[in-house]
Amino acid sequence: MREIAVQVDNLSKMYRIGARKQRYVTLRERIAAKVTSLFGCQEVAGATNTMWALKDVSFGVKQGEVVGIIGRNGAGKSTLLKLLSRITAPTHGRIEINGRVSSLLEVGTGFSAELTGRENVYLNGTILGMKRAEVTRKFDEIVAFAGVEQFIDTPVKRYSSGMYLRLAFAVAAHLQPEILIVDEVLAVGDADFQKKCLGKMEGVADQGRTIFFVSHNMHAITRLCKRVIYLEDGQLRLDGSPHDVVKTYLHSGLGTMAIREWLDPVKAPKSDVARLWAVRVKAEDGQCTDNIDIRKPVGIEIEYEVLKPGCKFRGAIDVCNDEGVLLFIALEQDPEWRNRVRPPGRYRSTAWIPGNYLAEGTMIVNVAIDTVEPYEWQFKVRQAVAFHVTDTTDGDSARGDYAGEFPGLVRPLLKWDTLFGADSGR
Repeated sequence: MREIAVQVDNLSKMYRIGARKQRYVTLRERIAAKVTSLFGCQEVAGATNTMWALKDVSFGVKQGEVVGIIGRNGAGKSTLLKLLSRITAPTHGRIEINGRVSSLLEVGTGFSAELTGRENVYLNGTILGMKRAEVTRKFDEIVAFAGVEQFIDTPVKRYSSGMYLRLAFAVAAHLQPEILIVDEVLAVGDADFQKKCLGKMEGVADQGRTIFFVSHNMHAITRLCKRVIYLEDGQLRLDGSPHDVVKTYLHSGLGTMAIREWLDPVKAPKSDVARLWAVRVKAEDGQCTDNIDIRKPVGIEIEYEVLKPGCKFRGAIDVCNDEGVLLFIALEQDPEWRNRVRPPGRYRSTAWIPGNYLAEGTMIVNVAIDTVEPYEWQFKVRQAVAFHVTDTTDGDSARGDYAGEFPGLVRPLLKWDTLFGADSGR
């Protein structure tokens, strides 16, 4: 029987929010407050509030388990990982950890900006309790994985964010910790690097090491993890199989999400060159709806603003089902704009998904805008909108008049040719 790697009991973390002002108080105030010291510095009452980032969370993780942690922003995911990494202390509760922990919580966490990449690799190994010879044996593999051979003796403060991330992940994953903690590593970096990260984490898991993995990418969660913990408002809502937990998470709070708009430009997703204003699900007649007949096309409209001249832009969507399985990715291919610079102003780009293509169920849409030359993501919005696809047994969809279970990730209505007798060529 495997031993416990991490045991968490009634874990809680409280933060104080709001400014805590200080001022010198008068003798009258001191006497009135019955304070013994006549002069000194006193905090102004009522200047602070408290917020529970985690509240009474308990679970145990065995050695070799790969555990995903999901939840919306502010649910307590990062706080939990910081507690597990011993970056911060709990307000209440207990954590028992058996084994050395390596964490990648933010880009470059644990790196010293003034040190070179080489020096930071050895520094992190020392922090993990490894001997220099152990780190040396892994050094070339770390540098090759990160792809920073030419810059390994350059101070990391001169690294790009991508180089920082690649080296930080390579160090965390290759220095053979018993417990690896990774927070949103797939949110940064290109597709090839994300694929390498997933592959490496699968390799670490195959070695029997324990992994905690936080991500908003449900496809990655279901691919890598054998167990998922769902946090909501600082509390543990569900702990179980990836299929069940991810499905519950994706359905929670979705309701009607055919329209997602940002009326305040400060809060809208944006970069230096573009800002997102809205994402809408549209029926064939142009009306916004969250309920789509399986036989009808559905449009995903992205409304955005180009802020800077001289750039070529492209919209992108990917569609997942309610189990977090990626169905497809689509990049904007409008021939009128594909190779043209888009002048500043507002645009609406709509991707039309044909009828008789999607299966029944809830579809979750992630959207993004990127520049083509140079290729760079401007922003990504996960779970931007959602809609429900319904089917009937009227006979004019892929299921025909069959009323039983009809599995499959998609449900295309295919063209069939049937020949009989002499016409069949036999």
